[in-house]
Amino acid sequence: MSIALAALVLAAPGAAGAAAGAAGAGDPYFPRAGNGGYQVDHYALDVRFRAHGRRVRGLATLDSTSTQSLSRFNLDLRRLRVSQVLVDGSPAAFSRHAGELTITPEDPIAAGERFETAVRYRGSPRPVREADGSRSGWFRTRDGAVVLGEPRGAPSWFPCNDHPTDKATYELRVTVPRPLKAIANGVLEGRARHERRITFAWREEAPMATYLATVAIGRFELRRSELAAIPSWTAVDSRLPRRGDLRRTPAILDLFGKTFGPYPFDSTGAIVDRVDVGFALETQTRPVYPGPPDDVLVAHELAHQWFGNSVSLERWRDIWLNEGFATWAEWWWVQNDGGPSVRRTFRATYRTPTSDHGFWDPPPGAPPPAKLFATSVYARGAMTLEALRERIGDPAFFAIMRRWVAGHAYGNASTRDFIALAEDESGLDLDRFFSVWLFERGKPREW
Repeated sequence: MSIALAALVLAAPGAAGAAAGAAGAGDPYFPRAGNGGYQVDHYALDVRFRAHGRRVRGLATLDSTSTQSLSRFNLDLRRLRVSQVLVDGSPAAFSRHAGELTITPEDPIAAGERFETAVRYRGSPRPVREADGSRSGWFRTRDGAVVLGEPRGAPSWFPCNDHPTDKATYELRVTVPRPLKAIANGVLEGRARHERRITFAWREEAPMATYLATVAIGRFELRRSELAAIPSWTAVDSRLPRRGDLRRTPAILDLFGKTFGPYPFDSTGAIVDRVDVGFALETQTRPVYPGPPDDVLVAHELAHQWFGNSVSLERWRDIWLNEGFATWAEWWWVQNDGGPSVRRTFRATYRTPTSDHGFWDPPPGAPPPAKLFATSVYARGAMTLEALRERIGDPAFFAIMRRWVAGHAYGNASTRDFIALAEDESGLDLDRFFSVWLFERGKPREW
């Protein structure tokens, strides 16, 4: 599910042909995010949470495959202290610098080789400050913590290859003081009680980007149910007066399944916690909401399970493939729930004055890092899709949406891939159309 990543050619003594893996995945927006020379196949995270001081002790075990001969390689990790690193069971040398954990195994790793890395770490996780001034990662709450990792927050709580092109499966074992609960992605495999503590074991079998991994710790009301034969776990902060419109989840999943193709994962649900972040996040299988959500927000985050989680972006500049698609899907939900049609919403939104540059810019196809989540990425991104629908007609448009999901399931894709698909399905040359809507500044005209 990952692309081969570039490497720095730095020969290690006594290791003919072995070189250091790159300290970055090559994404121009976040050059030091992710790493080169290997891809992670599976994460096993064992985290113990101490309420006093909000500290964690963790053991992260990564099963990886090298994409080159490696004399050393990097993981992304911020602030937390590392006490031990093992590679295939043998102690490995390691060093820290600027969010990078550099690991030098006892013996070089051959190209194409499977290897296991175990990292013991501890500390008090903190959120990461992003280019736009927002924060992501591990947030403290009044009774525990919650993780919202987009775009670069995953290394705030576990060592990882932090780029969406390196997707992996996960086991998450989280031990907390009773009566707290720990909720994460995927299926709850069991609970184990140990005197004053309890361990929750979760497993996500579908490939998942690091920023979509989550854990929420606190005094939750945790409910299990079945939604159209899909197991669902919903956790709501027990102090919240209401649950929001989560009851609409089955209807939303039904509509999106009929429109985009089958729900792509083997579980669903939600986490509703009191956390002052100002945004929700589509964490895989179990979106996190910072308070009781309305049905439109639920629709947006559930749409991301198709657009963003199953089909993930190749580079962060393609973020409209996540947010524009999810915004169009929420408009589609509103129409099918008896509200205004998507076409009507499009036309009302298009009446936004040309002078409102904060709405129309930056163009959604390449927002700068500091405006990765600008209004235009969401609204103008969704309008791009609706304008495309009006240009090519419903049969071709909905065929494109289904082919997009099916053709890139559990992998990565780019804006150029979507343009190629739209032209193939419609039989039209759409270069001018997409140039106007995605890449030219100002209010789109004459497309």
